[in-house]
Order: sequence, then structure tokens, then C-alpha cells
Amino acid sequence: MAQQAAPPAADPVPDNPRPVPITVPSPRARLHQHHHLVDRRDTPRGRAWEPERARSHPEAMEGAAAAKLVTGEAGYVLEDVPHVSDYLPDLPTYPNPLQDNPAYSVVKQYFVDPDDTVSQKIVVHKGGARGNHFRRAGPRQRVYFESDEVHACIVTCGGLCPGLNTVIREIVCGLYDMYGVTKILGIQGGYKGFYARNTINLTPKCVNDIHKRGGTILGSSRGGHDTTKIVDSIQDRGINQVYVIGGDGTQRGAGVIFEEVKRRGLKVSVAGIPKTIDNDIPVIDKSFGFDTAVEEAQRAINAAHVEAVSAENGVGLVKLMGRHSGFIAHYATLASRDVDCCLIPESPFYLEGEGGLLKYIEKRLKDNGHMVIVVAEGAGQKLIAETMQSIGKDASGNELLLDVGLWLSQKINEYFKKNKMTINLKYIDPTYMIRAIPSNASDNVYCTLLAHSVVHGAMAGYTGFTIGQVNGRHCYIPFYRITERQNRVSITDRMWARLLSSTNQPSFLCNKVIAEAKKEHERAAQLLDGSPSHRKIEEKIASSKSSGKK
Repeated sequence: MAQQAAPPAADPVPDNPRPVPITVPSPRARLHQHHHLVDRRDTPRGRAWEPERARSHPEAMEGAAAAKLVTGEAGYVLEDVPHVSDYLPDLPTYPNPLQDNPAYSVVKQYFVDPDDTVSQKIVVHKGGARGNHFRRAGPRQRVYFESDEVHACIVTCGGLCPGLNTVIREIVCGLYDMYGVTKILGIQGGYKGFYARNTINLTPKCVNDIHKRGGTILGSSRGGHDTTKIVDSIQDRGINQVYVIGGDGTQRGAGVIFEEVKRRGLKVSVAGIPKTIDNDIPVIDKSFGFDTAVEEAQRAINAAHVEAVSAENGVGLVKLMGRHSGFIAHYATLASRDVDCCLIPESPFYLEGEGGLLKYIEKRLKDNGHMVIVVAEGAGQKLIAETMQSIGKDASGNELLLDVGLWLSQKINEYFKKNKMTINLKYIDPTYMIRAIPSNASDNVYCTLLAHSVVHGAMAGYTGFTIGQVNGRHCYIPFYRITERQNRVSITDRMWARLLSSTNQPSFLCNKVIAEAKKEHERAAQLLDGSPSHRKIEEKIASSKSSGKK
């Protein structure tokens, strides 16, 4: 009889042992001894998240109470996303159909490693904290839905944006071509379409050419969110994958749907694709449709420039989208190089007196004989409010903004008429033309990657998440991270300085505004350096560390 091999020697204990996060093994994991036989969920080792504790703290911020956190050495924090096995722990898993797909057989290491995460910050200092991370998107070796059992639905909510049809098309084609899913419903008319029972069957054939059209074939609307009716409809129809395309309000609604689905114990994956033409969603690099919007804005700016240079004392005024964030106006101005002044919501300006906008326009006309002004729709609202009343809110709860373009046109004409100087002002408002066009080549590729990544996540059992690109890598982000605040142009960084250098416009900023902007910039930098995004999350990290020491 052969002599039994001696067991390998234990690894020596390091002088400074690495902190180990709280480990909560699932009941399924305890049933098996061999790791290669276990149908494990695709998650890093150990987690500092307790569902029972989260449910016992209803006073916490929406979403943050259910934050799944994994902490590690050097300030590493993984802000994980929920999974259907969190509340249905004994679910079976299945081999990913992609492993038998000939189209993907040439790809080396196609499946994402379970421990892969994406850092929110890539510029680091020696000895600095590793900071916040998100779970990397992509296909997993094991999935939690069989192709035949999947009944998916897609809904678009809120305003229009270039690329909506592309996202719809690629979700449908991704489910069909990669996973063999054939039952996909399109919910028409936004959230209210769930309980109004307006649906269409989506197949690769019926969505084949929709990416060449603007808008959304499903229709869209604001408001209409009735959580009970929506989840009742999902349950009655047997839907188990819900893909929600919309802005921050829509994603917040998707988070509420996920919470109700979890409360009922349904095996349903709720996944979001963030949509906003304003590029005001935080964390992610940019939103789909933004490149198309900036490109199309160039046409309006070019038209304004032609009109301005062709007339005596010509002024071309272009109003672009940007309710609270002036990214479209900012980037369109930088790309154009024909703009003499860019006004955005983040940078207050004033009209009268030395250093004011009207004096600057007068100086530019005397020097150059023409001028082009770009203004975001949310700029100057405080100035307008001094002379006009607010006009309420829309169905999504957004404030209806007063038309800064018409107001500014009137003020400019009044000023030069008073000073007996003839000008020729042309006002151009391409707002609805920009958001209704099809997406360009760059956005089409981006939409495809977003759609495929969200499909991989849903099939792998992740839920209560949104998909986004962070530092060039696609990852799964908790709903609360993209709904807690809005992304805005920083008027104290180099990109805004480049714009001021390009236009030669005055900054219009007083010392108080600059100081406040710097404080906000520093606070955002601290978040990237690893500081938790909310007090409740900070408490969870502190609790997990203290439990680990014990």
C-alpha cells in the first residue's frame, strides 16, 4: 500500500496580517467540501453586509441601508450590488451558454474573474488609499437563469436621448444571440405601461433597423410610477428580468421596484441603464448620447457663427440643453472654437456694470464686429427669477425652467437700443432637434457595450444595479450611487480654465463663489480617495472593521 503523502506545511503567519472582512457563508456553501463542485455566486471572498440589520434601519438613506460592502487593506472598499441569492440562497446555477457559442470561441479568457473590480479613481499617490471600487461587468461562467425560463422586459422612461433605440436593439439581440432568450416584452409608454398592459413582443427581426432612427420605439413618459401595480404586473406576467432605461428619477424608481421584488421574494433581476443627454449622472465617465448631442450642437453653433459674421454687429445666441449641468454647452464650446462666451448653470453671471455680460458683449463687438454666445438652458435662472415667476414642475418633479434664451435676447436688445448701438441678433434653439436624432458611431458602440454588459449582469443573477463605464471599464453600480447627487461641471478645474482661455470671456465669479466651488471640488476628491459616499456607509465600514478585530 502506498504511503500517504504528508499534508503541505501551513503558510507562515505574516508580521502584519491582512484584515479579513466579515465572512458570511451561504447555506449552499456549507453543504459542499470541494470548491470546484460548488455552484458559488460570483462574489469576492467575505462580505460586510447584513440584510437583517439593513431591514432594521429604515431611517437610513434610500439605497444606502442595503449597501453591500467589502473592505480590504489600504482603504480598499468594494461597493457591491445585490444578488438574487441574497434573499433566495438555495438557487441552482447553470453553465453559461456562451461557452458553446462559436462566435466567442476565439476569445481568450472571455469570462470575467470573480474577484475583478474597477477602481473609481485611477490617479493615486504612493502609500495612498486604494479607494472605492465597483464590481466589473461581463459574462460569468455560471448563470442563475436558464435560457428557456427567462421572460425579459424593457422600458424607457423620461425624455428622449440619442441612442435609446440602439440600447433597446442590443439588449434584444444580446439576449437572443448570446443566451438564446426568446421571450422579450417591450413596455410601451414608460412606467405606466406596466399596469396599462401596453406591450409588444421584441425580436431581433423587429428591432433590426431601429438604431437608425431617433427617439424610442417603445415610447416614453414622465411619472406614472405606481410600485404595487408595476410589481403586480411583473409577477402576473411571469417576468423575471426587468431592464429600465432612464435618468436619475427613473433609476430611483427602479430601485424601489427592486426593493418590492425582494420583499415579495421573487426571482427577478432589476437592472438599469442610465440615460441623460445632460451627462449629469455621477460616478460614470459619461452617459450615452452625450457625444451625439455635442456633435449636433456644433451645427447650431456654426449656423450662429455664419449669421453673426455676415451682419454688422452680428450676435449669434445658441441655447443648448443643460438643466443643472452645463456639459453640452461646455464641450460644444471647446470643440467649436467659434464661441466668444459660454454661460452654464454652475457659473453664475451678471448683466450690468463693469465685468458684466453686457459690457463684455459691447467690447467684443467693437473689437471683432461679431460675437457668438452659447447658453445652457439652466443658466441665469436666479437672474430671471428676479423679474419673472416660476412656472411649476413637470410630471417627474423637475422644475420647469424659464427660457433663458428669449430672456437674454431681450436684455441684450434693450441694452444696445438704450445705448443707441445697432446690432443684429439671431437666436437659435436646437434643443429638441438635438435629442431626437439617431446616435452617432461612437455612441452606437457605447450603447452596444452597455446593453451587453447589463444582460451579462442580469443573467448572472445580479439585481438592483445600474451599468456604467468607470475609467474606461464597464461595471455594476448600486442604484444609490447614481441617484444621490448630480454630476456638474467643476469651474475650478483645468477643463473650465481651457474654455475661459479659448473664449477670453470673464469668469463672472466673485471670491465667495470660487471658494464654495473649491470646497465642493475637494469634497468630491475625498470621495474618490476612498471616503464613503454617505454617513450610513461609513458606519457600516467602521462596524465591519471592529467586528473583524474582535
